[in-house]
Amino acid sequence: MSAPEIIRSDLAAGAKTRFTVVLGDITRLPVDAIVNAANSSLLGGGGVDGAIHRAAGPDLVAECRTLNGCKTGQAKMTGGYRLPAKHVIHTVGPVWNGGDHGEEALLAGCYRNSLGLARRHGLGTVAFPAISTGIYRFPAAPAAEIAIGTALAESKDGAFDEIIFCCFGDEMAALYDRLLPQALAGA
Repeated sequence: MSAPEIIRSDLAAGAKTRFTVVLGDITRLPVDAIVNAANSSLLGGGGVDGAIHRAAGPDLVAECRTLNGCKTGQAKMTGGYRLPAKHVIHTVGPVWNGGDHGEEALLAGCYRNSLGLARRHGLGTVAFPAISTGIYRFPAAPAAEIAIGTALAESKDGAFDEIIFCCFGDEMAALYDRLLPQALAGA
């Protein structure tokens, strides 16, 4: 896949944080941290998790082995190794089970806890994939609304220069492109 393409980049009224939607491969973004939609072992898997592990190289899995996994909704951080990103924030999204098992709160926790780690480490640019929307089957529209809403709430203090929503496919990019201006207008 070619270099990520910027679809939209906006600020909320009076906000300091830029929100950007890009279409492309998250492993190619030169940011302070990319977020990995990991499984609970943190040792690699399919989708974005596998892509990040392949691009970062074997040192990433070696560091992940020292972290003793991660619970759903929580986040842990490692180095970026061979990635252009300095760090990888690993978060475990919920598997969609119909929406009556706390999935929305757990997904919001992924974004909140990832941004909390980034804030504590002074990281200004953070890129997220569409957590849980692949093999974990979280419906795309509510997942995007949770991602955008939580990122807006967590960035009100101006701790971040830019939060990026990196979409791998055209449909997800179009969804974020539609939802982001609505959320920024209401912020």
